[in-house]
Parts: sequence; structure tokens; C-alpha cells
Amino acid sequence: MDYLPIFLNLKNEPCLVVGGGSIAARKADTLLQAGGQVSVLAPQFNDPLLKRQQSGHIILLTKAFQPQDVCGFKLIVAATDDADVNAQIAEAAKVHSIPVNVVDRPDLCTFIFPAIIDRSPIIAAVSSGGASPVLARILRMRLESLIPPAYGRLAKIAAEFRSRVKQTIKDPQVRRKFWENVLTGTVAELVFAGNDEQAAERLAQAIAAETSGEENLHSGMVYLVGAGPGDPDLLTVRALRLMQEADVVVYDRLVSPEILQLVRRDAEKIYAGKQRNQHTLPQAEINRLLATLAKSGKRVVRLKGGDPFIFGRGGEEIETLMNEGVPFQVVPGITAASGCAAYAGIPLTHRDHAQSCTFLTGHMKDGRLIDVDWNQLSRPGQTLVFYMGLQGLAEICSRLMQYGCSADLPAALVQQGTTQHQLVLTGTLKSLPEIVSRSDVKAPTLLIIGSVVKLREKLAWFRPDGDV
Repeated sequence: MDYLPIFLNLKNEPCLVVGGGSIAARKADTLLQAGGQVSVLAPQFNDPLLKRQQSGHIILLTKAFQPQDVCGFKLIVAATDDADVNAQIAEAAKVHSIPVNVVDRPDLCTFIFPAIIDRSPIIAAVSSGGASPVLARILRMRLESLIPPAYGRLAKIAAEFRSRVKQTIKDPQVRRKFWENVLTGTVAELVFAGNDEQAAERLAQAIAAETSGEENLHSGMVYLVGAGPGDPDLLTVRALRLMQEADVVVYDRLVSPEILQLVRRDAEKIYAGKQRNQHTLPQAEINRLLATLAKSGKRVVRLKGGDPFIFGRGGEEIETLMNEGVPFQVVPGITAASGCAAYAGIPLTHRDHAQSCTFLTGHMKDGRLIDVDWNQLSRPGQTLVFYMGLQGLAEICSRLMQYGCSADLPAALVQQGTTQHQLVLTGTLKSLPEIVSRSDVKAPTLLIIGSVVKLREKLAWFRPDGDV
């Protein structure tokens, strides 16, 4: 270990930054964020530093550096563009045993600045020991996505209950297990959802259960998670985290195998997929299943292709959960319309082509499309997106032409969009049904109708195997 990672308490401590440029300004900002009383010394200063002085945040010392200038400070940063001056600053600080950082000269430093992830009071830091600051920043960015900002609020709630938990649970091992359950379970997820008050109530209930010796039941929770249109890279960070923490995952047919591979390996997986005229589990049974699993204390992820609230029947599922008193959260996903259209190079709206976009289901009932306002859908200046439009493709195109749309209106059918199996077939209302009938198209598909489809010729960028 080249450096000992420590965290300094600089609140109200005098800190000195030597230099008047942009780097000095950034270092001053970092020290201010840590609560330091910052002075900046240089013959002249850039505008950001002058503005900070005017706002009363820092003190500017307009002079050339002298070794005695370090006296009285608890921490020094050398950020001038003169190597000799920086070396003098480092030497003077070391003579007085003051921690010193010299920008871009780790050999002169007694401490270095890490790349910081600030979730106060949670602080994480990454350092390359000065070998590659850019690499440290890249790693910090990756950690930023893995540590939600709500962790800071979670830490504050834990701090409020820490002494109470210590008084209630005497055994350190049992207490550690209790906190692990709290900080990775329902209490944490309530904080992540912005329900801090409810999280505190749930934590108090958990402590009370420990006090009475009763088993803390009903601590499960259901998460309706949108898995996106298929590409695992399109999962939200929150979706991925919940998938890797779930005890049970109830998934549907549209969740791709690549996404299922990201689920925690020891999680129970329950298939609840639906195909046309084939329902593995009826919807009412799925609703009851989610409630039953949560009531047994499990963290349940209901994993849905696309977004749970766009033709995903998520509303029906949470109605049951609310009636049963089961806590839940909804994690939106990228819906197929936006994901598949983007990967097909078809913007859903465009100033010159479409000023609105309508999402519809192409499901058929008793051999006919579900009733829609065909007069409204036939108006110009819009894009129509039919989910699951393969079976009803011919009737959709026929109806639109019947209600006034031009037979030459562009249309596209996207198969398994965003994945390596993506296939995009383009044509017009008149020609597309015949084009599709000659192709071996596989569900899931998305039908896009409107003049925006013409833009694919210029904007297509994703070229998987088989795309045409």
C-alpha cells in the first residue's frame, strides 16, 4: 500500500491554496466542501476565485509566496504553474510538519487528493497513488453509478437509531446481522424510493420485534422492474441492483436471456410469461403470487420487458398489492417504443414530420383489433406505434387507408429490437404486410407508422446480424 487512506476533519480549520488559476480554484472548492476555512495566495487571481472572495467564501492573499506564509495553516496545496515555487511550498510545509499536496508532483506530496464519491455522511474515495489520475476518475464514475445518492440519507437514519439498536441487541454478532438486513432490505429500499419517514417507521418496527422476541414478518417487498426492450446495457442502475438483491424473480416472456443472466444466481426464478392464447399463469394468479411471496418476507422482483406501466399490466398488479397491504416500488424501464425506434434509427417525433406520438396495442380479440379511434389515428403529423402489432398488421394498415391515410405512408416492423436478433422491415401501408408475410419474423415486434420512418435511410446506426 503506497498511501494510507484517511479522512481528515477540516471543519473550520485554516487551509492554504497557493496559486491563482483554475486548478487552484478547484482545489479551493474541494476544501470548502469539506468545511475548511480557505485562503488562496497568489500575485493575481482568475475570475472564479475573485467571485468566491466577493461571496465571502474564501480569503485572497495578493502576494508572491514566501516560506513563512505556511505558518498557521493545517493543510497546504501548491497549485502554481512554477515548478520551483511549488517545490519551495512543499519544503516549507514539511519543515513545519504541515500536510502538503503539490499538483502533478506526487513525489513532493505528503498527501494526495483522491477521486471522491460524496454521499455525505458516506464518503468513498479512489486513488491511483498519482500514477494515473484519469484512471482514478474513471473508476469513480463507475462507483458513482453503483452508490445511489440516497445512501447518505440511509446512513443518517441508521445513525439516529444506532444507540437504540445497541441497547436492544446486546450480542454483537446478532446486531451485525440485524444491520445487514436493515441496510440491504426494505428499510433501505424505502429510503431509495424517497420514503424516509416510512423507512424510519419500518426500522422502529424491526427493533420492536427484536425487543419482543417476535419474528419480524411482513418485511417483504415487491419491486415492479422494467427490464427494457432487450439489450442488457439499457437496464437502469437501480433495476440491476434490485435484480442482484432479490430473493425471488417473477419474469415474463419478453425478458431476454441475457438480462436473466444478471439475476442473482441463487434467487428463485418463476416464469409467468404470456403468449397469444397461452397464459402460463393467469394475471389474477400472478397478482396473488406476488402478494404471497412478499408476505412470507421475501424481496420479490417482478421483472417485465420494457416498462411496467406501458402495456405491462403493472397497474393491475400493484392494485392487488395495495389491497393486501404489501409495500411495493415501481422501477421504470425503457419502453419498447423508444428503445426499438432508437436502435432502428427512427425518431418518434421530428419537427418536420411528427409533432405527436401515440402508443397502442396491436392485440386482437376474437380475430379483431381492439376498438380505437381510427379517425384520430389517420390524421397527419403524428407517429403511431403499435405494440405486439404482428398479428394485426394487415388489418391495421387496411383500416388506416380506409380512414384516409395514404397507401404510401411509410411503415416499419421491428423484430426483437435493441438485440443482436433485431430485424427491421420497412415499406408502406400498402406494401409492408406483403413484405412481412415473405419474411420469417419472430415476436416480439413493434410496428411504427408515419413519415418519420423515411429518416431511417439516413439515421440507421445499429447493424446487428440480419438487419436489412
